[in-house]
Amino acid sequence: MHKYRLISKKGEGTFSEVLKAQSVKNGQYVAIKCMKNHFQSIEQVNNLREIQALKRLNPHQNIVRLQEVLFDKATGRLALVFELMDMNIYELIRGRKNYLSDRRIKLYMYQLMKAMDHMHRNGIFHRDIKPENILIVDDKLKVADFGSCRGIFSKPPYTEYISTRWYRAPECLLTDGWYDYKMDIWGLGCVFFEIVSLFPLFPGTNELDQIERIHNIIGTPEPELLNKFKKYSSHLKFDFDTKERTGVATLIPHASRDCIELIEALLTYNPEKRLTARKSLLHSYFSDIIEAERRIRHPKLPPSHQMGSPSGSDNTRYDSRKHQHRRKHDKSKKLPTIRTRNIIPAKPPMPSQEIEGLPVIMSKKISAKGNTSRKYHTNKDWRKKKKWYGNNNQYHLNSQWPQ
Repeated sequence: MHKYRLISKKGEGTFSEVLKAQSVKNGQYVAIKCMKNHFQSIEQVNNLREIQALKRLNPHQNIVRLQEVLFDKATGRLALVFELMDMNIYELIRGRKNYLSDRRIKLYMYQLMKAMDHMHRNGIFHRDIKPENILIVDDKLKVADFGSCRGIFSKPPYTEYISTRWYRAPECLLTDGWYDYKMDIWGLGCVFFEIVSLFPLFPGTNELDQIERIHNIIGTPEPELLNKFKKYSSHLKFDFDTKERTGVATLIPHASRDCIELIEALLTYNPEKRLTARKSLLHSYFSDIIEAERRIRHPKLPPSHQMGSPSGSDNTRYDSRKHQHRRKHDKSKKLPTIRTRNIIPAKPPMPSQEIEGLPVIMSKKISAKGNTSRKYHTNKDWRKKKKWYGNNNQYHLNSQWPQ
């Protein structure tokens, strides 16, 4: 800690406290997360889920950056040095009287969706999405506090009381830890509503009150879904009163239709029908941001609403079958041919440390003679282990790809 000069205390949690500090070497301001637990060895430090997750997820523009790990072996004290952010979402909306602008809300939520998509595609789910764990500086947003994260491929049941109650998904409340990464999406919907309305959507005082508040707005689910949850529950009686869905539209009348539609899609009761982060990024609510990003990547292209050819233009005749003969012989007006190639999913990054439930994926390329379109290798001993992917001559050993 002699590298940094402590300035003030930023906050405190159950397992750590966060301090604002300044680097003695270059004067840079940082946030130091001091762990309250003591550690015996550097191996124990490296096995921390938070450190493993941050090593895998960094660098990303919407994930808080881990700069340094400070471990004092003599005392067993551990501190994590992060980049310093201005505030969290809770501090932004606390006591606020005026609504945030739609542009600012949209920008924050788009970045939050991108961070969530990056986490899930890398096999990690956060498990504690709430306004206090979402940091901002100006218009930039970053997700922090990965101390509760788990691997997507790990097997349930998990810890029941992991996330803050107000942002806990129904499958977490109704079962004995039988949930998956879709619980993060429910937390996104709760945070989204809170940024728009400036008050929490489900501020339950206990588990039963939390479930009742959810049913008052989302409605009581169908009996088939409740029976499915009941199979994995031993602490609740599933004798809920039948309540009709009221929705969130009456609670945020100033919000746009696309905004309300996206919030309700994120707060779908059935986790199997809940939106993923990737699909949320393609929602019409973010259409202007998507268009702006497209214009930055391809500045010479016209706006997307002008991409289609107008009816009766010269280019429309090349899309008609009756002009195939003309297109074949009229070389002066023939459109350029666009050649495509097969694309396979990108391989997940090789982890330096294996997160619990997240398999290490091994891969390599080989060459073969003759017909490479066959499905299996000619060697019978490898028939069940080596899978072919078309003409790319690539196989993977015991690999699991995120859905």
